[in-house]
Amino acid sequence: MPSLERGSNRIVIAGASSLLGTELRSLLEESRFAGAEFRLVDEETAAGLLTAAGGEPAVIQPVEEGTFNRAQKVFFTGSAEFTRANLGAARAAGAKVIDLSGESASSEAAVSWFPKLDSLQGRKFPAEAGLFAIPSAASTVAASLALGFVKSGLSRLVVMCFQAVSEAGRAGVEELESQTGQLLSFQGMGQPVFDTQVAFNLLDRFGAGSKHKLGIVRERLRAETKASIGNKTVMPAMQLIHAPVFYGSAFSACAELAPGIKVEQIAAASEEAGFVVQTGEEAAPSNVSVAGEKVAHLANPQEDLERPGTWWFWGAADNIRMPAANAVKLAEMLP
Repeated sequence: MPSLERGSNRIVIAGASSLLGTELRSLLEESRFAGAEFRLVDEETAAGLLTAAGGEPAVIQPVEEGTFNRAQKVFFTGSAEFTRANLGAARAAGAKVIDLSGESASSEAAVSWFPKLDSLQGRKFPAEAGLFAIPSAASTVAASLALGFVKSGLSRLVVMCFQAVSEAGRAGVEELESQTGQLLSFQGMGQPVFDTQVAFNLLDRFGAGSKHKLGIVRERLRAETKASIGNKTVMPAMQLIHAPVFYGSAFSACAELAPGIKVEQIAAASEEAGFVVQTGEEAAPSNVSVAGEKVAHLANPQEDLERPGTWWFWGAADNIRMPAANAVKLAEMLP
């Protein structure tokens, strides 16, 4: 494996035109990597787009031979297919690779990571690893709940995730905006991205003609969650539903815990797992209220009065900011 050139501070963002890539670049420029040499690359369809990096104009380039040479760190923020096609070259260049695309979730070579995972797993920070997988916001939530309630006698966990259209990128956001206006104006409705009505609608799948498949995303969430929890706790049952919102991941969870456990104990365990728990008379978290937040928020847990030991959870996380912030925090911890 090639060694990095001494003093190299090159960072490659592969998938730079995506919403996640844009957010990641912004956070990196606010971190200790602000003075790094950024190289922005993406698929051929995005090549040539004018953007900015390090306060200077920058053009997104296609991946070519030598793209990853001398890179200290490579972040994959685009599609799983794009990551699959270029991951080998990035690793061969000797860079630390941080994958946010979900492609590496099931890879034995990848180490799953988010800020509380090392303590929840009882492991040492794996600084020597060369490939890291950053789970999506929804998977981070599911894994944090599963690991956080081990000491509370967790026997079963079901997590229902509600996906915003921003998971399909700018085109998904634009289609929801367009459909909303068209339906309110009683006009014909365009649906080139999702091949179905996503405005004012809850769905467990998109149209047959859409390249965005909720079933594939659902399997990604399960793979990321399984990779994060290992054999430390029960694997959550997970479902994914489209919600007609632009940004944010909302979720509802049901956990069966040891009888007699108190709400204060559950709230404390949730905070230890990395959640911000909103108690008292505070409004419950929503996809709107968590915009710009780097951690997931939970409403105060509610016990099911008909099933003692069964607890309901409601929460939300910023589906773009949270994984991007986790990736930056990981990068700052790596040599």
